[in-house]
Amino acid sequence: MQWTLNYEETWVHRLNPAFKLVFFLLLFLLLLFIHNPNIITNITFVPLLLLLFSTGHQKKVLLILMLPFLLLFFSSASSMMFFGQGSTTWWKWGLIHITEESFYRGLHIGFRALNFALLGLLFALTTRPVYLFYSLIQQLRVPPRFAYSFMAAVRILPVMIEEFQQLRAALLIRGVKKKKGYRRITQTIKLYAVPLLSQSIRRAHRIAVAMEAKRFNNNERTYYYKPTFSKFDLLFLLYTAIGFGIAFWVGSTFPYFDSTDVRQK
Repeated sequence: MQWTLNYEETWVHRLNPAFKLVFFLLLFLLLLFIHNPNIITNITFVPLLLLLFSTGHQKKVLLILMLPFLLLFFSSASSMMFFGQGSTTWWKWGLIHITEESFYRGLHIGFRALNFALLGLLFALTTRPVYLFYSLIQQLRVPPRFAYSFMAAVRILPVMIEEFQQLRAALLIRGVKKKKGYRRITQTIKLYAVPLLSQSIRRAHRIAVAMEAKRFNNNERTYYYKPTFSKFDLLFLLYTAIGFGIAFWVGSTFPYFDSTDVRQK
C-alpha cells in the first residue's frame, strides 16, 4: 500500500535536510520567547507563504492538511480566552469569563501553536526521509546504525497498515462478528494486536540480522546519496531573516492590538 502525494519539486525540497531540521528547531525555540501577539501574528505569514507557494502540492491538498491545525488554533485560543484570568472583564457568563488579558493570551497561544504546526507541515511536505537520514549521518555525524534503524522503522509503518487491512478483510470473509461492550476490547487484542505484534517482532529481528550482516555498525561507509549545502540554503536563510525582521518591525511599529507583552497583568 503506497501513501504518496503528487507534487512538483521546488527549491525548498533542495534544502539540506540536516540544515532544515536544525534551523526549524531554532525557529521553534525563538517562537517560545516571543510574547508580543502583534509580532507572532505577523510571523505566521512567513511559513504560510512558503507552504502555499513553495511546497509544490495542490492548494486543495494543503487546505485539507491544514484543517486539523486550524482546529488546533481555535481550540487552544478559545480555551484560554474563555477560561483565562484577568482584571479587565469583557464578558462573563457562568464559567465563561473573557477578559482583555485572557483574550490576548489566547490569541498569542493560538498563533504560536499555528506557527509550530505550519513549520512542522512545511518540513514534512518538503523533506524525504531517506535524504534526511543520510544527511544526519554525513552532516551531523549520527551513527549509521541508529539512522538506518529509524529509516527501516519508517519503511515498516505502511507495511503494518497494509497487514492490518488484510487481516480485517480476512476476518470479514470468515464471518467474524464484532462483540459488544468490554468483550470487544479483548476481541480486538486477540484478533488484531497479537498477530500484528508477532509479525512486527519477526520482521524487526530479520532486519536486525540483515543490518548486522551488512556491517551497518561500521562508521566507515560509502553512500549513494550525498546531501550537500547549496545556494538554496542561503536563500532560505535570507527569506526567513527578512520575513522575521519585517514581522518584528511591523509588529512593534504598527501594532494591531493594545497588548505588547502577554506576560503583563
